[in-house]
Amino acid sequence: MIIIRNLTHVYGGTRRQKPRTALHDLTLEIPERSFCILSGPNGSGKSTLFRILCGLATPTSGTVSVGGHDLFTDAAAVRRLMGVVFQSPAVDKHLSVMENLRLHGELHGIKGAALEDRAGEALAWTDLKTRLGDRVDTLSGGLARQVELAKCLLTRPTVLLLDEPTTGLDPASRRAFLGTLHRLQRERAMTVLMTSHVFSEAENADSVAIMQDGRLLAHDTPAALKAQLGQEVVVVRPRHPTLMRDALARDQDRPVLAHGDELRIEDIPPAEAVALVERILTRYRGEVLSIAIKQPDLDDVFVHVTGRTGNATPNAAGAEDLKEVRA
Repeated sequence: MIIIRNLTHVYGGTRRQKPRTALHDLTLEIPERSFCILSGPNGSGKSTLFRILCGLATPTSGTVSVGGHDLFTDAAAVRRLMGVVFQSPAVDKHLSVMENLRLHGELHGIKGAALEDRAGEALAWTDLKTRLGDRVDTLSGGLARQVELAKCLLTRPTVLLLDEPTTGLDPASRRAFLGTLHRLQRERAMTVLMTSHVFSEAENADSVAIMQDGRLLAHDTPAALKAQLGQEVVVVRPRHPTLMRDALARDQDRPVLAHGDELRIEDIPPAEAVALVERILTRYRGEVLSIAIKQPDLDDVFVHVTGRTGNATPNAAGAEDLKEVRA
């Protein structure tokens, strides 16, 4: 449904601003009726890609096709297929729920009885039925997000783009919003592309795409991505991450990956994981704040694929502490 080929986008290139490539020859395909989560660290190019897909930016080179229509030469046809939920609220908080829906419908040429029917359909799944006359600024964050999604559903899109739609929601509201989104995607056979930095939101997606520095690093099902990390992961949180990483790397025949204040050793057979933990504790017990054995999840996939490492730099006292523990 969404086919992106060799997409490149460069910012700047003027006397005052050096060129910066936000997207590097990106190729990605989202099948029809599938739910894809797009993730990556800050500066990975997610926002640039989202702006291009929404028609808010024109890339330096490459092609995008949505529903068989070229995004750049047949933009009107693409817009008729698409609904968009932005990270920042796009409803008028001074208008009521129903006024927002009517305004959006009329902007799309939907009026009268057709508008009322569409509004009823778009609101049927929500908790807004008794709040239709209330101003949006009186609603909770979760209900305001329901207004956003109901507004998009008013036009019956076959492609739905969402940019960090759960930002600002409490855990209960986030789960309810995502549960509804998945159900509506199945019932309405929509193709959904949603950006998120919360990997727990991707567990039920059909596929996960991970970007970094404007490049696509991985795109597969959650199960296939987790399988790349093998069977189990040992996660260590030490007092001095850099020194501990160097020491463990010398001790192990496997790579030790640093992420923030954690160290990770991947692809450990279950029969060996407990023995590995015992060896680490025997030698470095005073250095280890916590240690755990876990099966890989999508957070581990993100660390593995992006290869991101922490910036911890131990002081001289820390080095002496580690020497004493190893002794």
